[in-house]
Amino acid sequence: MLSLSTIKPAKGSVKKRKRVGRGNSSGHGTYSTRGMKGQRARTGVSNLKRLGMKSLLLSIPKNRGFKSKKPKDQIVNLIDLNMNFKDNEIVSPANLLKKGLIENKNAEVKILGKGELKVKGLKFENVKMSKSVKQLIG
Repeated sequence: MLSLSTIKPAKGSVKKRKRVGRGNSSGHGTYSTRGMKGQRARTGVSNLKRLGMKSLLLSIPKNRGFKSKKPKDQIVNLIDLNMNFKDNEIVSPANLLKKGLIENKNAEVKILGKGELKVKGLKFENVKMSKSVKQLIG
């Protein structure tokens, strides 16, 4: 009867891996298929060097630094709000996108305190604010 416990691989499809350095009777003892002397017989020589790829790796410059995968906040300053909004309007990512102040309504928006807020009664929805902006609004 065929069941998961009785399934076997097809004949010849599975090959045992070569276990080197397990005694002379295994056929791969003493020098462990590395030959007698030379750089390749020693430990710590990477295959990349042996295959001539070390020069290729050295020719490519290292990219220094770090680039975060976390998206940055889209920034809007108080000066921009003064120029684009009227009294008692709602400041939301959708409205900021309509007015061309941000590029993507799904990304986070942060309002920074550059300038003074001259427009009165603005309501903020789904936006972050810096400490100075929170103090100005009250």
